[in-house]
Formats: sequence, structure tokens, C-alpha cells
Amino acid sequence: MKTKGKVYLVGAGPGDVGLITVRGAEVLARADVVVYDALVNPELLALAPKAAERIYGGKRAAAHALSQEELNQLLVSRAAEGKTVIRLKGGDPYVFGRGGEEAVELATQGVAFEVVPGVSSITAALNYAGIPLTHRDHCSSFMVLTGHENPDKAQSSVDWDLVAKMPGTKVVLMGVERVEEISKALIAGGNDPKTPAAMIQWGTTGRQRSVDGTLEGLAAVATKAGLSSPAITVIGGVVTERSRLNWFEKRPMHGRRVVVTRTREQASQLSDQLRELGAEVLEIPTIRIGPPNELQALVEGIAGVGAYDWLIFTSPNGVTSFFDYFFKAFRDIRDLGNIRIAAVGPATASKLKELHLVVDAMPSEYVAKKISAAIAAVETIENLRFLVVRAEVASPELPQLLEELGGIVDDVACYRTEPETEDLTGAAASLLATGADWVTFTSASTVENFHARFDLPELKRRFPGLQTLTIGPETSKALVALGLKPDIEAREHSIAGMVTALGRAMKGVLR
Repeated sequence: MKTKGKVYLVGAGPGDVGLITVRGAEVLARADVVVYDALVNPELLALAPKAAERIYGGKRAAAHALSQEELNQLLVSRAAEGKTVIRLKGGDPYVFGRGGEEAVELATQGVAFEVVPGVSSITAALNYAGIPLTHRDHCSSFMVLTGHENPDKAQSSVDWDLVAKMPGTKVVLMGVERVEEISKALIAGGNDPKTPAAMIQWGTTGRQRSVDGTLEGLAAVATKAGLSSPAITVIGGVVTERSRLNWFEKRPMHGRRVVVTRTREQASQLSDQLRELGAEVLEIPTIRIGPPNELQALVEGIAGVGAYDWLIFTSPNGVTSFFDYFFKAFRDIRDLGNIRIAAVGPATASKLKELHLVVDAMPSEYVAKKISAAIAAVETIENLRFLVVRAEVASPELPQLLEELGGIVDDVACYRTEPETEDLTGAAASLLATGADWVTFTSASTVENFHARFDLPELKRRFPGLQTLTIGPETSKALVALGLKPDIEAREHSIAGMVTALGRAMKGVLR
């Protein structure tokens, strides 16, 4: 029997992906359909199931993807199909977002719905710009108005004379184009022209910019700075606290746009660190992990694992894939037997540590060719048996080095890297439209697949400021093969090393 559908009106927050509520993320994770607005951070779309239908229903000024009537009917029809529909709206659904109108339509049509409140830019954008909404030294009240009303209205429903006479902080959402008009109306109503005022564009995101001045001069200051929609205007004495409290725009990577090319499952390790330092991150996975084309060698290697002296891993993906197959054949980690384990670097070692496995050898320089030297420091390689588990396409250098030292090597593929071409969040389109400051590469395959998709030399020609950062020499070789030299190569070949290298490149802003 077909179940009835349901619509969730979900507040996506003001832009920072971390500001979506736990409940919002929870219902998004089980969506069949996501209908999202222009001001929703597209990275949130990655929280929905991969198979979910994603529909852009944004409305920016006169550019409407769907009319409100069409959008209402879309929600009703998809729910009638028995689907879980997430209506993802910037900020809070009921704060100047027409969520109330959509809820009324759903109720009228008898469609089950739920509202998930969201963090509004009313508070969040001001917080991120260093402006407290209220402050004992300045005010104990605030009011919120829209600067962009229904264009069909014969006249404004906002009594600006009355607003001017009201005490407290005044917050105006939208209406950037009307700031000068609004300022004049407030001054005419009795507000002091020298009242502190500020404007915040793209609040809580890596693109956030804010300016401050006075009520009479804010429009000119904003125009000179090139601020445009989406932006929020705040008027009142609390603006004077901005110089001391503006923590967000002082973060060391604020204003920098960085592309992360790792697999979708691994991207967060690097992305989270970059965001914490203020960068705007575009996650554009270039590879995804799949099973190897031929499983027989892997099956035989796992079945005879007890006959090997060393098990060698060259990536975290190798660890994950190998043990996924291993535990299909064995129930206990002790079935590995008395085998030594080598890892190419700390990320791989960390993955092994999750299984409570101790790494017996790890090179000081995190490249495959150094593994043989690290193993030789533990014991003589001659006549030892090695099981090397790694990607289907990999450099032959490591097995050759081990064999040259007298080792007996089985080089087995436990996973395959495939090109990732989907753009679930629109990050790839954004890169092509406006470029970035940095592109980060964590493996040769990320370089090769990124180039296949975007033509890296051409992309650098289109955006001359675009720079590249690699995790180490093996990855850098893939850039050199394209006729490019990496702008920065991490000294420590790890994610932490990449973040440190990026900081050094930015004139020592990270210390």
C-alpha cells in the first residue's frame, strides 16, 4: 500500500552549513525530493540521499525559477506521490520567506507537513559581523523589517516615521537597493543622521563582507565597497561594537576560496579545517571509490594472509576496502595472524588504528618508495613475503623496490578509483563561473580526474590567480605531467601539512 507523502518546511540557516539544525539535517537525510531556494548554501544538498530529486525553486529579485503558485503545486503534487518532500528555505521558513503562504496551501490541500525552524540572519549575520543585536550599553529592544515588500502593493505597509521614533536596534532584511531611500525616510522621521549603521553581505559565509558608517552615509559606503544583495542592514548604537567584536572576518583564511578534490566521503577532513580558518570551501570530488575489476587476486591474498610476513597499505582507501572484504571471509581481526603492517603515512596509520592495529613501519617521508627503507630498518627484506594492497592503477615502483631487495611480492588491487562527474551541490558550476584562489590535490588520481573534467591548464589561463597545492611529490608528478608546476607542495605529506602549507603561502597568517 502506498504511504502518504509529507512536506517539511526546513530552515536551512543563513549560509554557514554548520548552522542548519540537527532536526533539519535529520529530515534532509531522508528526502525523496528537495526544493531549495537561491539563498540556501548548496553544500547542504549533499546531506540529502544521492538519489533524491533536487529542484531549484529560487527567487532572486525579478528572476524566478518557479512562480509561487507553481512552487506550491509542486510541493502538493510530489507529496501526493507518496514522497518525503523537503522545502529547504534560507534562514527560517516563517521569517520573510513566504513559508507561511506555502504552509497555508499545504493545509488547504490536506497535505501533511511539518515546519523545522531555522537560524535567521537577523541574529546570525549580526553575530558573525561582530554586532550584538542588543547590548546593555546601547539598547534593550530591536525591531526587524523587510526592505523588499510585495511589489503589487499600492504603498508601503511600513510606517517609517513611526519606525524612526521607536527605540532600539533596527534590522532591515533585503532591500539593498532601497538603503538610501530608507535612510532618508528614517532621518525625515527624526532619526539622527549620525546614527551608527552597517551593512553585511553574504552573512555567515566565506564571502561575508561588512561595512559600517552612519545612517546618512551608509548607502554611499556600501556602493563604494561594491556590496549588493543578499545583504542585511543594521542601524543603532550596537554597530559601534563591530570594531572589537568582528571575529569572523578576522579569521586567517577569510575571503579565500579553496577547492577540495577528495572523494565525497573523505573531503570533510580537509574542508572542516579550512572552514574553521575562514575559507570558503568548494567540495568538488574528482574520484569515487569502487570495487576492483578483478577480485580473484584479492580473494586469494585474503584467504592466504597468514602466509605473508608483511601487509602494506598505501592509502586510507586501501585500508577501508581491504577490511571490508576481509571481514566477509573472517569474523575476527586475529585471523590476520602474526603479520607485520606497514603504512605510507599518518592518515593511513590512523585508519589502521581505528581497527586497533599497530603499524610496524612508516616512512618519515610519506611516499610509497620510502616504505621499503622503513621496512628494511625493522628487518631484512630478503626472502620475506609481502602483500601490497592498493588501488587498481598504481605506480609499480614500490613492488619493484621490494623485489630488488629480495622480497617476494603480491601486488593486489583492493579498490578502483573512478571519475566523479556529478555536481550535486553546484560547486563545479560555481568554479567555472567565478574561479577560486586554490585547488588542493591529495593524490595523482585527483589531479588526473580534475584535469579530465575541467582542463586544468585552461582553467588557470581563465583565472590567473588560481593556484595549486599538492600533498606531496607523487601528486606533484601528475601536475608536472600536465606541464604545470605545483605552486605549493606540502612539506609534511598529510592533510595537516597541506593546511600548514596553505597558511605559509598566505604570507604567514597561520603561525
